Amino acid sequence: MKLRKKKSGNRLMSRPEEGKNPSRGVFTRRALLLMAAQGAVLGALGERLYGLQVLNGSHYAKLAENNRLSKRFFAPPRGRITDRFGISVAANRINWRALLLAEETSDINGTLERFAQLVPLEPRDSVRIEHELRHKRRFIPIMLRDFLSWDDMARLELNMPSLPGVLIDVGTTRVYPFGPLMAHVVGYVAPPAEKDVVHNAELALPGMRVGRSGIEQTQDLNLRGQVGSVEMEVNAVGRVMAELDRDPGLTGDEIALTIDSGLQQQVLGRIGDQSASAVVMDCRNGEVLAMVSNPSFDPSLFDSGVSQAQWIEWTNNSQTPLINKAVSGLYPPGSTFKPAVAMAALRAGTLTPSDRINCPGYIDVGGTRFHCWSRYGHGTINLRQGLKYSCDVFFYEVARRTGMDPIAATSELFGLGAKLPEIELPHVRQGLIPTPTWRRAHGHHWNGGDTIVSGIGQGFVQVTPLQLATYASRIATGRNVQPHLIRSVAGRMADLTDLGRAPGMDMPEHFFEDIRAGMFAVVNEEGGTAPKARLDIPGVQMAGKTGSAQVRRVSRAMRESGHFNSANLPWEYRPHALFICFAPYDAPRYATAVVIEHGNAGADVAAPLARDIMTDTLRRDPVNHREPPGQEVAQAEVD
Repeated sequence: MKLRKKKSGNRLMSRPEEGKNPSRGVFTRRALLLMAAQGAVLGALGERLYGLQVLNGSHYAKLAENNRLSKRFFAPPRGRITDRFGISVAANRINWRALLLAEETSDINGTLERFAQLVPLEPRDSVRIEHELRHKRRFIPIMLRDFLSWDDMARLELNMPSLPGVLIDVGTTRVYPFGPLMAHVVGYVAPPAEKDVVHNAELALPGMRVGRSGIEQTQDLNLRGQVGSVEMEVNAVGRVMAELDRDPGLTGDEIALTIDSGLQQQVLGRIGDQSASAVVMDCRNGEVLAMVSNPSFDPSLFDSGVSQAQWIEWTNNSQTPLINKAVSGLYPPGSTFKPAVAMAALRAGTLTPSDRINCPGYIDVGGTRFHCWSRYGHGTINLRQGLKYSCDVFFYEVARRTGMDPIAATSELFGLGAKLPEIELPHVRQGLIPTPTWRRAHGHHWNGGDTIVSGIGQGFVQVTPLQLATYASRIATGRNVQPHLIRSVAGRMADLTDLGRAPGMDMPEHFFEDIRAGMFAVVNEEGGTAPKARLDIPGVQMAGKTGSAQVRRVSRAMRESGHFNSANLPWEYRPHALFICFAPYDAPRYATAVVIEHGNAGADVAAPLARDIMTDTLRRDPVNHREPPGQEVAQAEVD
């Protein structure tokens, strides 16, 4: 029995074979699974590392480098504008400013609050900053404050660690040394509008300015230059550690004007506080030596922002200080138009220099009586006398004989009512020389009276002072000179400065001689309308033509009452006073046009002013100097 149990026990509880472990197979399987998982992970990591370091290594290296480097763009200095002698009329001044780089701060509002505690912000600055934060890309700097004082910069530098994204930068601001004197010619700059930035993202940079008037506007691209950049090494919080590279960009081109700033000052001094404009030209090549429009404005205010009070003051001023009257002011030319009417008649063959016309003081046309300025008339006179006495009846009759179309065609050749394409200014108005076709196009009938009044520069006729100066220049030389203001760009002389460039006009020279002789008589002969225009320079004589242009109709009853005097009218109802001239008479070099708004009588007010301006011009003689001239009269052609 025991033996069976023992055998049975041996069979049931037999020992495993020596050297075998029952858990070893399980361990081996687990190890293999773990090793496979580890191998998969390592393979994935290897694949990822291969992708990062081999396939995309250059890309991530570039990103890492960008984290270390910060490249910032800055506005280049705007090109200088000078007068003909190199005197600055628009330049730049260093301006310290605080900028914000939104991409370098995670808390813009906190940075702005801390900044405002150190350097207060005006309400309009806060509005502007908020607007720019919404519309500008984060890598484009935003102007916080410009024109920082040394105390402002010291406070900011001391607290710079608590102002992430803020940096102090040096830029330039536009300055105009002559202020209002040159404002209408040079113009002004202002911050770019949103529509400007849409077309050119560079304009979003702090300090970038866009020309809004004058030469600043028409030559904006030349003056603007090319954007510069600076590359800096920064730490993890964006603080600048070192400057690595700098591209200064390109300063805008320097532009030299034909203007003589000294003569410009003298002309304005002659005008005084009158609402007036004056243009002085070199009548041989069309260089504009002076262009004054008074009153004027301070162009520097537009760079930093014009206050609402200042803007209201300007726009409510009846003398329109913001408008360049020389190119945008339209005026009836009055009797200064008579030489053009005479030339039209000579060309059409409806008048000869010896023809005589009787002036009893009026002329009746179509049941309407048109009066001469002299109620007693001028008797029977020829062309020279008609110009000398500025007889209205003479030119009423000449206009009636000739017709309006030939008068308009000749006027356009003289630059009246025509585009002057070479003048480098914006907002240049063309004026108007009316014709029957023009009148019918506006739904009205042209009648004989329209031609009559146009013959003395009234009615619908409108011209600018620049056109009058061009007109005087072309009469003086018989050449088709083009007025222009730019003498050189980046040292390259303009072609129009060449004296022999202007072609002759399509009119016989003896016609010009007849017109010039009549204008000579206006100033220098007994009975001429402008004795106050005679030059007090030995051996130098000037030719000219007076004009008084009505701005409201004077009735027949008022004229015949014997008591009417336009000088007694309110200022805004008085006639404009005009005068055109050229000198020296024997060798014309300078031409001048003067328009005094509501000055009443051209002979009494505009002629003496033109005389003084021409005297100053001849004494300076700017076209024959390379340096700013003194006060001596040029000897070569004047004596």
